[in-house]
Amino acid sequence: MLSLAGVNTHIGQYHILQGVDFEVPRGSLTMLLGRNGAGKTTCLRTIMGMWRASAGRVLCGASEIQDMKTPEIARLGIAYVPENMGIFAGLTVRENMLLAARGGAPDEKRLAWIFGLFPALEKFWQTAAGNLSGGQKQMLAIARAIVEPRKLLLVDEPTKGLAPAIIGNMIEAFRELKRTDTTILVVEQNFHFAQSLGDAVAVMDSGRIVHRGRMDALAADSALQAKLLGLSLEAHP
Repeated sequence: MLSLAGVNTHIGQYHILQGVDFEVPRGSLTMLLGRNGAGKTTCLRTIMGMWRASAGRVLCGASEIQDMKTPEIARLGIAYVPENMGIFAGLTVRENMLLAARGGAPDEKRLAWIFGLFPALEKFWQTAAGNLSGGQKQMLAIARAIVEPRKLLLVDEPTKGLAPAIIGNMIEAFRELKRTDTTILVVEQNFHFAQSLGDAVAVMDSGRIVHRGRMDALAADSALQAKLLGLSLEAHP
């Protein structure tokens, strides 16, 4: 579904991505892991055309997208949930969803499915998004991204700052998303979340991919976790 080959990204004088190569298999949930500052967010923003690759190729299916503008990339069926969630705080939950829906109105059947994933959104449908809790704002950000069927969903740190109970709810929601035909790439710091959901994994360090493989293999290898991420699964229940 998604392939990066030799991708370099410069931001001003800084060379952030340095020959990034990895693939996101169709129908999978792939985790992009790495320490803070490794280049993970830059990678997502480069895929979305928000920062332009200075070299290399980004392919979605058979389409080269590295030179496309962000709206063109979105029209291919790619959605992006940024780390800051990007919701409109002064608008209600309903208004946020209407803005994201094609034609200005969500499909009722799909909306009911989203309410099944995130019941709080139905409860607070007429509430200003800025008054939601952190977890509810994250739910809204993801719901907006999937209000229309997507081929590829990019999500940047969906559990950042969330309480463990909310993370549990998020895991269940992503498990349901995995049952659809949406391919998902998630940047994440919470290793429990990653190992609970990931099919494949790529690990970044200093702007390069230093490991690719199956998520379950990384979860089972504490020595490799410590080498790549400076942590162990046992330390992150």
